[in-house]
Amino acid sequence: MNRYANFGNALKGLMRITQTGAVLAGAGAGWLMGDRPPTPRLLRQTFEKLGATYVKLGQFIASSPSLFPEAYVTEFQHCLDKTTPLPFDILRGVLERELKQPIEQIFSEIDEKPLASASIAQVHAARLVTGEQVVIKIQKPGVGNILLTDLNFLYFTARIVEMAFPKLKFASLSAIVAEIQACMMEETDFYKEARNIRDFSEFLKRTGNQSAVAPRVFDHASGLRVLTMERFYGVPLTDLETIRKYTRDPAGTLITAMNTWFSSLMLCESFHADLHAGNLMVLTDGRIGFIDFGIVGRIDPDTWEATHGFVESLTSGDFRLMAESMTKIGMTRRSVNVDALTRDLEQIYGSFTMVDPEHVFNGAVNDNEINRIMLDIVAVGERHGIRFPRAFALLLKQILYFDRYVKILAPDLNVFSDERIELLAEGRQPPLLH
Repeated sequence: MNRYANFGNALKGLMRITQTGAVLAGAGAGWLMGDRPPTPRLLRQTFEKLGATYVKLGQFIASSPSLFPEAYVTEFQHCLDKTTPLPFDILRGVLERELKQPIEQIFSEIDEKPLASASIAQVHAARLVTGEQVVIKIQKPGVGNILLTDLNFLYFTARIVEMAFPKLKFASLSAIVAEIQACMMEETDFYKEARNIRDFSEFLKRTGNQSAVAPRVFDHASGLRVLTMERFYGVPLTDLETIRKYTRDPAGTLITAMNTWFSSLMLCESFHADLHAGNLMVLTDGRIGFIDFGIVGRIDPDTWEATHGFVESLTSGDFRLMAESMTKIGMTRRSVNVDALTRDLEQIYGSFTMVDPEHVFNGAVNDNEINRIMLDIVAVGERHGIRFPRAFALLLKQILYFDRYVKILAPDLNVFSDERIELLAEGRQPPLLH
């Protein structure tokens, strides 16, 4: 039986490689016939045609300014992870295989029209036979095999490129692909996502935080490719008009969200690394709901002090501290001239109207300038032989999300002087990672 299953997977893999070749050939033919957009845009459009793996790869590029050129990081910000929904009859088979029983024994009703459909999974509203309102995250059939085939193909291609062009700037291309593979395959393991949710819920319980919540996971209705969770009712953190119906203090609600997330950096085993508006909700009872823990980041305890120092340097404008922190956070094999790095950082900040970092949060500088300065910090680091780990880039991305929320919900809020905000509480230690 396993032999036939392996043969079937191999055949599907071959078909997938053939399909990939056809899409690439089509893009090449268009280019030869005169359809020649800028290379980053052409690559992004091609990735979207190639589907799940490449869409997720595009999002990885967008969130990794430490690994990819600025033009590509900027272009892939437009890489949308939305797909045409699959008919529920197809997903019914996934449910029954994962839960190993007729779904009628678990769910009294399921809305066949999805709430959302992304490259890896589809989300449906449902009710358990015990009465609870839930959402079911169902992995699309064959996604895991497609991801594995595509990523192995990319890794093999990267190795060939490295051997053919040993002096290429991205000499560690295969290592980057291997890191991408580890991150993306983790997203297909819903057991890990369930564990991330539980870790966050335990953190809220330990800290006595009753103003924020993560959804309850229903284990008997979940598996490797199915995740059933409590359904939250509310609106995204950007819907100010509706939020005012749920709370008299939108700014206070935002502060709760910020304090919760910053505290999780220090007291939780991982931090939520995808805080776009759809994943951060204001519930009808005024609490903050954190959802979708498929993408998380982890800060190694050894680099936590340096990360703390870097964030502190942003608040104080201490470029020497920023330079010293960068050398500790980043991965480098050569000695860094801290004085020269400090001067370069001062020059970057001097070229913008952003000498006072509170402007980043209070809207005096637009998003393009914020992204530009972060990319410039990464570029300066690279010139001095420093490459930042992806977790650090993910952390900075979440800070930029909060910047947008401040502009919408509390434009007069001074993040660094408001006593209600605890960006980095003194005396706290990072969690021990297992």
